[in-house]
Amino acid sequence: MHQFFVEPSQIQGNRIVITGGDVNHIKNVLRMKAGDEIAVYNGVDQKEYRCRIEAFDKEEVVCALCFIREDGVELPVQVTLFQGLPKADKMEWIVQKTVELGIHRIVPVATQRSVVRLDPKKAQAKRARWQAVAEAAAKQSRRRVVPQIGEVCTVGEALTQAASMDLKLIPYELAEGMEQTREKIASAKAGQKIALFIGPEGGFAPEEVDAAADAGFFPVTLGKRILRTETAGMTVMAWLVYALEK
Repeated sequence: MHQFFVEPSQIQGNRIVITGGDVNHIKNVLRMKAGDEIAVYNGVDQKEYRCRIEAFDKEEVVCALCFIREDGVELPVQVTLFQGLPKADKMEWIVQKTVELGIHRIVPVATQRSVVRLDPKKAQAKRARWQAVAEAAAKQSRRRVVPQIGEVCTVGEALTQAASMDLKLIPYELAEGMEQTREKIASAKAGQKIALFIGPEGGFAPEEVDAAADAGFFPVTLGKRILRTETAGMTVMAWLVYALEK
């Protein structure tokens, strides 16, 4: 079953209108036709709108609503990943895999040891690309929402964004005590907002860890091995899935 995301305004009672790049994908790539069924999500209410294609025109695909399904595939917590900017195309990999695992939002962070430096124009282009990766991963993993990619920010701005969150974790190579990590993961409760702060390839500067600790982040270890930046966030997300999903 192919699935597509639309704006809430595109769901008009029993009529659903698909526009934008998905029109070409449905018509010319998937070669779908009138009568074929698809799943549509509005990224807000986590409902699946199962519908049947009725008609095509140059700029839209018109569908008729068949039924609505609510089966709750999203994590019971909202996890925001504050990811230190990595090199090359690693950010795309991080976005793809954490979206598959249920991340709620991803915020790229320019840390002291980030090798990548993005001017405003490049940051905007990268963000658009990462958002496209997030949407593709959400479709592939049957998510009901598309996680949003935030603007590239500083460490201070990231800590401010996380201020009101319920549980704040910062994996750090100098942290010790796996039992404490287990306790923090086990303490996560349905309905909470969780902040996860991951450093770039060179890790966090000591003053960044201190600032995070002052802001309520708890330094945790991810084990006896040093994980790459693109592995760390996925590891914590996998643990949260294990701990929280029934």
